Amino acid sequence: MGSSYSRSYSPNCGQPKSESENRGTISRTDSTCQYVESIVCKENDLKDNEMKVFELGEEGKVLVVKQKGEFSAVGTKCTHYGAPLVSGALGDGRIRCPWHGACFNLKTGDIEDFPGFDSLPCYQVTVSEKGEVKVRAKLSDLKSNKRIKDMGMTSSLDESSVVIVGGGPSGATCAETLRSEGFTGRITVVAKENYLPYDRIKVSKIGTATDIEKLQARSQQYYQDANIQVLKGVEVTKVNADNKCVELSDGCKLSYSSLYLATGSKPRVPDIPGIDLKNIFTVRNFDDSVNILKTLGTEKDKNVVVLGLSFIGLESASSCVSKAKSMTVVGKDVAPLGQIFGKEIGQSLQKLFQDNGVSFYFETTIAKCIGENGVIKSVELTNGTSLPADMLILGVGTTFHTEFLKDSGIALKPNGAVTVTDKLETNIKNIYAGGDIAFAPVYALDNEPMSIGHIGLAQYHGQIAAKNILKKETVLRTVPFFWTMVFGKSIRYAGCGKPTSFQIEGDISLLKFVIFFFNESDKVISVASCMKDPVVSQFAELLYQGKTLYKRDLKDDPFAWIKNIN
Repeated sequence: MGSSYSRSYSPNCGQPKSESENRGTISRTDSTCQYVESIVCKENDLKDNEMKVFELGEEGKVLVVKQKGEFSAVGTKCTHYGAPLVSGALGDGRIRCPWHGACFNLKTGDIEDFPGFDSLPCYQVTVSEKGEVKVRAKLSDLKSNKRIKDMGMTSSLDESSVVIVGGGPSGATCAETLRSEGFTGRITVVAKENYLPYDRIKVSKIGTATDIEKLQARSQQYYQDANIQVLKGVEVTKVNADNKCVELSDGCKLSYSSLYLATGSKPRVPDIPGIDLKNIFTVRNFDDSVNILKTLGTEKDKNVVVLGLSFIGLESASSCVSKAKSMTVVGKDVAPLGQIFGKEIGQSLQKLFQDNGVSFYFETTIAKCIGENGVIKSVELTNGTSLPADMLILGVGTTFHTEFLKDSGIALKPNGAVTVTDKLETNIKNIYAGGDIAFAPVYALDNEPMSIGHIGLAQYHGQIAAKNILKKETVLRTVPFFWTMVFGKSIRYAGCGKPTSFQIEGDISLLKFVIFFFNESDKVISVASCMKDPVVSQFAELLYQGKTLYKRDLKDDPFAWIKNIN
């Protein structure tokens, strides 16, 4: 290293070659790749716990963070959907995405919480005796802004085997984590669908999920290179814990050393007359989205009814209304998302939807579906109203996909959820469960157990299960993070629990607000926002750090607590 450089951080990208190369921007080709390096700022240009984006010459941009007197440099955008991380929540040694809550380690760039699959590129930082901060980066990393973790090696001598039941985001994350954390045995993922694991978030956003190749998290080549076998189009029909094997729908059996159950949920179909007519859809997987889009067609001649006032129903309505002749949403609540965000937010959302051509019927549901020649033509509501319906989209909740566990000896709740420990292990040793089906402790709720259906949490469970399968004992530190996007408005929500009161900052009627939800002790148990990023991510990080917030803390400055998250 040149003598003028006294400190070096994140040294995974190599060292400067000589003092003469410490001036200006330098591109260089090593034996494996091309690098670029440049002085990006002075040491005092950043305060402690501050982050800024800097140009790395003309080659790209890097996010530089100063924390506890040390510097880190990582990619500038979240690897999930590209949110600018400089606008995120800076925690102790990690940064949380402002949009959807994914977290990345500042020293390694590794993804530590989800959604998303890829880590950030992490660049070398050196600080000279003159206080000049230099960053060195792979040119390819600057261009891609993402990094796939090394998968490690497998061994023919390792006879251990992990079977993962479920080809969704939780199962996929578990498989990847096992390999990246050093597991050398056999990994088999049993996937009910005929596709490799893919981004389920876009399924309810009809029209954005038309190319399965683009939605898939990884290619077939990736799984081959990682020696992860994905069995597509097959289900596990039975778990035999005594013999440590599972039986498949194609008649095959798989033995395991450890088993991870992540079968997720399936859409609930209400038991009403006519529900088996054609052109009635649930919204859960890629095929559902494609079939809805195909049935809508391009003529805008379909009257569409959506049953359900929660995330799935509203996202489906907002993404389909421009393709439909009419769009009507029906539900038992008094407002859209009322049970989650409260009546006030719900009513503002109602106006947003109505302004975009969506009609509503509240405090009612569908009594029966009426068809002609086997195809739905109208629905009759319990309040007596009849609505034309060439299509019906169901968004009325889910049930757990756990019927096959009934005689397995694995402890189930009455609703089918799987009871697990804070390490996601079931009552049977070496059998783990995660994602939607797991009745698991929630750190943000004083470790009270809950079943939460959300992709970010499902992926987090997959990671934690993998580490515990490898005996790298890791307890859950769950902070629920939800979001929805409708008509260009992004609503975030972090925390959980049933609130007894709330405090509004901002203007709900303009859908630009922050709401603090309190329990009976005036503790802030959750925060919701719209167009006020990154406050929800900051609150999520506060909860993750084990800190608490009370109503009295908001009195003088409702956002003073943000300073306490570092």
